[in-house]
Amino acid sequence: MIDLQAISEIIATYRKYGWVLRRILVNGSEDAQLSLKGLAGIPIIRSDIDAAWFSRPPAEGPIAWEIRYLGNVPFALLENLDELDPDFERSLSWVETRLREAIRVKKAP
Repeated sequence: MIDLQAISEIIATYRKYGWVLRRILVNGSEDAQLSLKGLAGIPIIRSDIDAAWFSRPPAEGPIAWEIRYLGNVPFALLENLDELDPDFERSLSWVETRLREAIRVKKAP
């Protein structure tokens, strides 16, 4: 995971453009540190990747959800999702799987 200052800068940049931080995925014990850094109320979920989920309401249609990898290789995936869909959480999991694969490929020599 990148350092907390870099994470704060990423969050600030997303907020500047109307995105809302919705969830943080952490690999390891960083969750205690993150919860102390002004992220009260944001779900922190243990995971095998470090990433942040942001969303932004569209003018119409599904909500844009973006997952931003919080590692040394900057990368993000965007998906337009209906939060009322019964498969919403499964859709988020699918995007997380795509992120894992993309990061794995980017790290490969």
